[in-house]
Amino acid sequence: MGTVRELVRASARVLCVAIPAGFLAIFFLYPVGSILVRGIGVGGLERLVGLPGRGSFRGVVWFTLWQAVVSTALAVLVAWPGAHLLARRRFRGRAVLRAAATVPFVLPTVVVGGAFLALFERFGLSDGSLRLTRTVGAILAAHVFFNVAIVLRTVGTFWEGLDTRPEEQARVLGATPWQAFRWVTLPRLWPAVAAAASIVFLFCFTSFGVILILGGPTRATLETEIWRHAVFRGDLASATALAVVQLVAVLAMVVVANAMQRRRAVGQVPVRRVLPRASSRLLVGNLGLMAVVLGMPIAVLVERSLTTGRGPDAAWSVRNYAALADRVDLLPISALAALRNSLLFAVVAAGLAVLVGGLASLVVVHGRRTTSRLFDLGLMMPLGASAVTVGFGMLIALDGPPLDLRSSRWLVPVAHALIGVPFVMRTVVPTLRSIDHRLREAAAVLGASPARVRRDVDLPIAARALAVGGAFSFAVSLGEFGATSFLPRHPDRLTAPLVLFRLLGSPGEALRGQAMALSVVLMVLTAASVLVIEGWGRRGSVRGDL
Repeated sequence: MGTVRELVRASARVLCVAIPAGFLAIFFLYPVGSILVRGIGVGGLERLVGLPGRGSFRGVVWFTLWQAVVSTALAVLVAWPGAHLLARRRFRGRAVLRAAATVPFVLPTVVVGGAFLALFERFGLSDGSLRLTRTVGAILAAHVFFNVAIVLRTVGTFWEGLDTRPEEQARVLGATPWQAFRWVTLPRLWPAVAAAASIVFLFCFTSFGVILILGGPTRATLETEIWRHAVFRGDLASATALAVVQLVAVLAMVVVANAMQRRRAVGQVPVRRVLPRASSRLLVGNLGLMAVVLGMPIAVLVERSLTTGRGPDAAWSVRNYAALADRVDLLPISALAALRNSLLFAVVAAGLAVLVGGLASLVVVHGRRTTSRLFDLGLMMPLGASAVTVGFGMLIALDGPPLDLRSSRWLVPVAHALIGVPFVMRTVVPTLRSIDHRLREAAAVLGASPARVRRDVDLPIAARALAVGGAFSFAVSLGEFGATSFLPRHPDRLTAPLVLFRLLGSPGEALRGQAMALSVVLMVLTAASVLVIEGWGRRGSVRGDL
């Protein structure tokens, strides 16, 4: 009997390692490795070397870089007052404001694109020769909308934990509030600012849906050029060369972002204290800024979804929502059918992410040191990698025996689960590490085996973290657009973001109305997921940054 138990335990340990490792190897390392092999293979290296000599390539790289730099600077500046408010002041509705500010971060990129199209149309900025909806201003505004939450959560959480006594001592010595902030607070806060900025820069550099919708054909980044070459032009060689450049750049940025994240924890000494109440002027000013930056695009999107007709003929109606059940000539299925596909794929993706991420978390916490580090690094890589690169890698790698999976309907949720696994691990690993070892020791003293200790002690505590990670995976899958744009090969498997992208790119008042209605539905579903996550996080022990 003892031999059988040992065999079962050994098999369980092997599966805990084999399932996440196999998932990562087949669906991430192999596709990305295929891009690298093709990029430096026969003829590929010459194409790579020749890229800098092409003016179009230099223009794309330059725009990719500078729009990411400017977007990052604007996001930090806009979020700074809110980070101070959440970190150093108390007021009624503080938790609600934190949750509401997080919603834009998980909104589908096509929804944000639709929101800013509606915003510019509402104020008459999309007509005429300037075509402002396709200018850099719209792109920068959308990126700020997306990434304010990262700065709020990263900088605000760190700021909240800083000891205030050094500032108070500086004030006693005669420093003004500005001098105390400039010479005492800011140097200690800088690691968190740098960490947040590095993450925002990475997301802006790899932005896809926003650039594609708002930039149009005149504004291109590496992400959109890879997609255009692979999907529209059928030029896989050029797409592969661009993907190699993108992959190297992203890996370099991930290294920098990880270094900034490690620096963020240095020197922080959390101190319990009673926060002063926010003044009415400070509260109104911050709420006003948040309402303009985050609330206005959403409000205009909702208004546009409930409006039919233009000018004097405009009227309030739910006709656009009712039309989601109708199939238009432009699409092989209705928007409602595509939404059902997205919900199904999101449920499957969340289940896969919880399974793989949960097993990987056990290995990270309880495995051997080398294996733990490899899993912690390897399974976080998809979060930093470009979704377009992952989707393109699957397109060219999983197209023949023994891994001919491009025609499989389940490849889309698998790609979504790849992105969801890091979210599961970011919630489960800290929770497992925070479990009091005395609980395990008490259970062992009472005769529980190691397997039973994990089942009866670790699992109930980690269940809430698994649920939070699964909810994040569901929200991410529901709005994923970059990787999905490469994968569906059957018209009846289109997802809601893909249908929304086609509707936004088509002329006609009725189709635009449907696009706005579908955007609102996706927004409500993802926002509900975030609010559920925030509720679980407040009731349980799961806390953390984005």
